[in-house]
Amino acid sequence: MLLPCVRSGAARRFARDVPRACSCSAQVPSPRGYSRDTAGKGLVLGVYSSDKDDGAAQFTSAGDAFDKLVSGKLRALLSLCGPPLKKGKTRIFHGLHQDFPSVVVVGLGKKNAGINEQENWNEGKENIRTAVAVGCRQIQDLEIPCVEVDPCGDAQAAAEGAVLGLHEYNELKQKKKPVVTPQLHGSAESQAWQKGVTYAEGQNLARYLMEAPANYITPIKFAEHIEQKLRTFSNVKVHIRPESWITTQEMGAFLSVAKGSAEPPIFLEIHYLGSANTDDSPLVFVGKGVTFDSGGISLKPSSGMDAMRADMGGAATVCSAIVTAAALNLPLNIIGLAPLCENMPSGKANKPGDVVRAKNGKTIQVDNTDAEGRLLLADALCYAHNFNARAIVNAATLTGAMDVALGSAATGVFTNSSWLWTHLYEASILTGDRVWRMPLFEHYTKQVTDCPLADVSNIGKYSRAGGACTAAAFLKEFVTASHWAHLDIAGVMSNKDEVPYLRKGMAGRPTRTLVEFAARLSQDTHNAK
Repeated sequence: MLLPCVRSGAARRFARDVPRACSCSAQVPSPRGYSRDTAGKGLVLGVYSSDKDDGAAQFTSAGDAFDKLVSGKLRALLSLCGPPLKKGKTRIFHGLHQDFPSVVVVGLGKKNAGINEQENWNEGKENIRTAVAVGCRQIQDLEIPCVEVDPCGDAQAAAEGAVLGLHEYNELKQKKKPVVTPQLHGSAESQAWQKGVTYAEGQNLARYLMEAPANYITPIKFAEHIEQKLRTFSNVKVHIRPESWITTQEMGAFLSVAKGSAEPPIFLEIHYLGSANTDDSPLVFVGKGVTFDSGGISLKPSSGMDAMRADMGGAATVCSAIVTAAALNLPLNIIGLAPLCENMPSGKANKPGDVVRAKNGKTIQVDNTDAEGRLLLADALCYAHNFNARAIVNAATLTGAMDVALGSAATGVFTNSSWLWTHLYEASILTGDRVWRMPLFEHYTKQVTDCPLADVSNIGKYSRAGGACTAAAFLKEFVTASHWAHLDIAGVMSNKDEVPYLRKGMAGRPTRTLVEFAARLSQDTHNAK
């Protein structure tokens, strides 16, 4: 990923703890003799903001039912514990019911919150995800091994909040947080709940891959991990292509990056055949898979370089989206392509000014070896045209300029297709993992094609100006498909405290949006080749 030359502003503090809760108890059990085996279950219940001056609690249907079960004690205690709950805030009560020794009441905000056109997301769904995540974490802090979750009127959003909110990468630590299993409270929305669990587990897979150290997730280990996840699906084929195959495909741009590392490159190719007709034109996902990016000879600053273990975020999100699509049995064909390698400095590495040849024959002047991701994608995009694709969508942590432009609010989308953009945009409103359309003007194309030694340069001739846009213009030089979108996910790569239902670390975004996009595409007969 090419970083901007100048960064300003201090990093925002990460709020490590969930909002402080008012803890009220009907009966406080003694901590003496406490055991996770006898801890029972936790319960998370939702309450809406009151529209009335009296501030009376407006429980969800599950909350009302539980309150009746305990003879109105929950409502009475809630009214005694201070002002009405605001969205995302919690209160915890102990000893109300023998099956649920600890009950967390979470604020859901307004009951009828829906699509917020200013924010470009469904506010009601986001409120549920946030509130449930906070409630589940409080149950985890109490070391209760299981929590039942109120569906809060949208079981899928509740499941996503629970599963995403509890996830944390601690594979390599001796001291781990207690494992908490979230379950649906009641059975009325079990199908929607399971769908939400599947969506969230897909994003958590991407988070796992992105967070793991680069010596644990090398190109071959990445490919093998995805292969293992897909092994149980009979309608999925996984091809782990070695360097010799990459050479026969004449992917000179990809190989030029890989040659600087001792780790051999891998080209991962996944075929998911979900359509009733296996010959139907597929959706093709392409993901940048740089498992560690030092910058090469154009070496990055040492500060923050460790985060470049996640520079394979594009590959992680598209592969995780395919794993999720297979688990959901989506009725469409999907092909996933992930060029995987490291970008390292060595005597064999690309040097600034080198010229390499891409799969389509175009020559590329490598003016900055830290703009390596687009070299991998150039060859992968050329290869993607072999499949008569219904649409080609690539994802990449491509430019620091994208982070400067949009921050972590949304993924930047560059596309030549309004039809494709509409599906991505509408999918993102539902998932809350937003996208924003960026320009793909000829203005930027001229800045990469005006090159002294080759057909194109891997950076724009005006250096920092419009860096994300010139990177997209570069990729467009390797695309002839009429429905193509490039997602620059550099700004959403990690989470500090911006998304409250994700803990600090690699975010795995926008996996759920890619899954929802594929689901929508499977129901759209337009442009079905």
